[in-house]
Amino acid sequence: MKISLPSRVKKTLAVCLVAASAAAHAAWPERPITLIVPYAPGGAADSLARVLGTHMSTKLGTSVLVDNRPGASGTIGAAAVAKAKPDGYTVLYDATPNSINPHLVASMPYAPGALQPVSLVSLAPNILIVSANSPLKDVNALIAKAKAQPGTVNFASGGSGTVQRLAGELFRQQLNLDMVHVPYKSGSPAITDVMAGQVDFSFSTVIASQPLVASGKLRALAISSPQRSARLPDVPTVAETVIPGFEVYEWNGLFVPKGTPQAVVNKIHQALVESLKEDEVKRRFSDAGAQAVGSTPGEFAEYLKKEDAKWSAVVRKGDIKAD
Repeated sequence: MKISLPSRVKKTLAVCLVAASAAAHAAWPERPITLIVPYAPGGAADSLARVLGTHMSTKLGTSVLVDNRPGASGTIGAAAVAKAKPDGYTVLYDATPNSINPHLVASMPYAPGALQPVSLVSLAPNILIVSANSPLKDVNALIAKAKAQPGTVNFASGGSGTVQRLAGELFRQQLNLDMVHVPYKSGSPAITDVMAGQVDFSFSTVIASQPLVASGKLRALAISSPQRSARLPDVPTVAETVIPGFEVYEWNGLFVPKGTPQAVVNKIHQALVESLKEDEVKRRFSDAGAQAVGSTPGEFAEYLKKEDAKWSAVVRKGDIKAD
């Protein structure tokens, strides 16, 4: 027998449910938050995530615990967040491979749109580096050699899914050069072989290569940001030198599972933005060669669309495959 409730009772129940939901969101967080970093401990993303986690813990009144889930170019950790309960207690701190993987991986371990963008956290350019003993004194000399000796100039990276690999490929494509990519298992041995002169050049993160440039072991020919870096003011940009509009960043961003309540997303975003304004956080990001951003979710979503379009075109044109 079907029982029909009076409309007044239905309205009262609806109001109660909304009130209960609002109260639950207002009480959030009631337990520690897990911040998943899909890369190994010790890298730039991991280090900056830990800085943020410490400061966000204070803002949110609960612990923000970093959990490293490396593997498969970041897709293992990202999948863990995409499939987590959308309650705000599992958050992803990801980087540029998030925009590259869908175009390299035949079958992604999570559905498109399963991750909801919260904020673009930071931007860090890459440096085009050569050995300090290289005869290549500037980026034009590198290009001239590649044109004069097609197929003989090579560039290193930490693997096909890395922004360093795609930066080199974008550089090659934009200038229509015939160059050879030499993949390594990570960025560190790639830099080592560039330094030793075993590989002609590489795009590398500021945090990894700037100290070696400063010590005279590497030479910086150009930087991938639209503007010069305050840390390397004498190093020209690729854009001002040879490819107008050239722009490649190692970005970091915050995501939550799709369906996370907006009230919870707002609290996470507020804690992040407030943390990025702290002097210590700004200093730590600057030391890593990164510019703190703290965008809105909408701004981050638009940025991701542009990154997706850029890397999709580069991967397709270069017929790049996963390692």
